Amino acid sequence: MHGNTPHAGPENGPTELEPEERRALRSDLAAVTSEARALLPDGYLIGSEIVDGTDGPAGTVAVRPPAGAVVSVDLSGEATTAELARYLVAAAALETKRNSGAGDLPAR
Repeated sequence: MHGNTPHAGPENGPTELEPEERRALRSDLAAVTSEARALLPDGYLIGSEIVDGTDGPAGTVAVRPPAGAVVSVDLSGEATTAELARYLVAAAALETKRNSGAGDLPAR
């Protein structure tokens, strides 16, 4: 009764992407990844993958900053690849700042 019955998943089973949809998703992933790499300095690891979500396959781009936790963004909704890349870069920079001790320095 807590979602652990054989009837708990989607009624029609997992959704598969058509080849053209998969190519478009890979292209969007590559665009976000490329733009994020262009905006971030060396030391930030960036990767992307297609994952099976509850609503079917989805694209995710993640950044591991030099300090702090991994930040990620899902390719869903109305945001453009440029907006997603800027959001991801800002989140990674903030995560680095929070965890590097740079915020503890007095202002000059």
